[in-house]
This record gives sequence, structure tokens and C-alpha cells, in this order.
Amino acid sequence: MNLHTSLVMKHIKKIWSELKQLYHGPFGFVIDVALFALITIVFHELWWDFARIIKSFTVINVTADWLAEQVFIVSLWINRNILGLLVTTEEPNIMCFSNGGYVQVNESCSGLKQFYQIIVLFVLFPGKWRHKLWFIPMSIIIMHIVNILRIVILSVMVIWKPEYWTFTHDWILRPGFYVVIFLLWVWWVEKFSHRVQKKG
Repeated sequence: MNLHTSLVMKHIKKIWSELKQLYHGPFGFVIDVALFALITIVFHELWWDFARIIKSFTVINVTADWLAEQVFIVSLWINRNILGLLVTTEEPNIMCFSNGGYVQVNESCSGLKQFYQIIVLFVLFPGKWRHKLWFIPMSIIIMHIVNILRIVILSVMVIWKPEYWTFTHDWILRPGFYVVIFLLWVWWVEKFSHRVQKKG
């Protein structure tokens, strides 16, 4: 290694050391938030930019259809057995209600995008793999439960306030996915990130 290369490597190590100090210092959480936003926005944009290609894979379509059916089955059971709603069904995955309204659980309601988003976020985010190996599956299960509750809420809206169904779907429950992902991320950062481990 010549003198010039040695000086460059020394300079890079110094910059890296300063960045690590900044990350583990008072600005660490700001850096975490910026990284969360970057991963989330880039994933979201890439998913929709390549949606046609993504959906051209049979395994993606089969998985999305299977997940949509599971969400449908469980939310239908809750509607009938817990909420006591009068519901008839039609194919594919349609719940019809007594006032003529309906909710259809199709592949876009499957939660598959959010599952992949969780996987990408926590794989890329700093932290030990021994924690990621249980935290990622747990987060996916939580997101699946949230998705079922979303369909149940939409079912109630069909009967109770059908005029607010679209608003609830687009502006409350859809952003609600991101709120849950954000809360899971906060949990991760506060308990399992490299920054927290370094401080401890």
C-alpha cells in the first residue's frame, strides 16, 4: 500500500469514526428517522414503479390471493360471530350486508405489500440478526391482525356510515398501516438498534 492510499484510508476511517460518534450521540434519533423515511419512501416508490413486473410472478399472485382469502375468512367470522352482523357471501371474497353494501377483499387488500415493506425495513435497518429473526415474523403477524381489523371496521362503516366508507378507507385505515409500521420501528429503535446497544 503506497503513501497516498494509506492517507486516503486513514481519512476515510476518521470520517467513519466521526459519523459513528454522531450516530451514537444526540443526533442519533434524527439519523434513525431520516433512514426510516428514506427506506419507506424508496420502497413505496419502487413497489409501484415495478408493480406490473412484481405481479407478473405467479408466486406473488398466489400468495396475495391466499392472504386475501385468509383475511376474508377471519373478518367474516368476526362480523358474524362477534359483531352479530347479517352477512352473505359471494365469490370472490365478497361480504354482502343487509343494507345492500358490500366489502370485497381482493389481492390489493391482502397486506402482502406491507409484509414486504416490513421485511425490507428491518433487514436494512441497523440491529442484530438474532433479534431480527423473531422481530420480523412478529411484525408480519401484527400487520396481518391489523389488516383483519381494517376489514372489520370497513364492514361496520358499510352499515353504519356508508357515506364515509371511502374517506375511512383512503384517509384513515390506509395511512393506519404506516402508523403501525412506524410504531413497530420505534419499538425496534428504542430496544434493539445498534445505537441503543452501543449506549447500553
